[in-house]
Amino acid sequence: MAETHRIEVTVNGLPRMLEVPPHHTLLDVLRDDLRLTGAKECCLVGECGACTVIVDGRTVDSCLVLAVEADGCEITTVEGLAQDGSLDPLQRAFLDEGAAQCGFCIPGQLMAAHALLAGNPHPTVAEIQEGLAGNLCRCGSYLQITDAVLATAAEGTRR
Repeated sequence: MAETHRIEVTVNGLPRMLEVPPHHTLLDVLRDDLRLTGAKECCLVGECGACTVIVDGRTVDSCLVLAVEADGCEITTVEGLAQDGSLDPLQRAFLDEGAAQCGFCIPGQLMAAHALLAGNPHPTVAEIQEGLAGNLCRCGSYLQITDAVLATAAEGTRR
């Protein structure tokens, strides 16, 4: 039997206890064990941002974090943004501004934008571009993504 380690994490507000192999990434555990498939597997080297989640208040590329390193941490995934069946205002703005395009990068973009707005509720365009710089959009929807973040900031509707 393969070696595993017990970890305890809080994911989207729910405490979870898991047995994970030492080589599994946080991305593996989120997608395969917890069936939270918003974070996407793409480059696996931390270059694209498609797997971005928030761990203890900081954005991380979940493909670069071993699951055992997340033991005791609070993790928020894109699935944790919507509350009581209602989209988060940032998610709504992404739809309203046409930022979604193909949708592949959007979970990571949303998580990076969510963290940016949590720390800076009224960012400039330059601050948005810097805050989302680690998240690539192959459709080139950067203008719409920036507009969605600006619209959310203008509304002041962050939870």
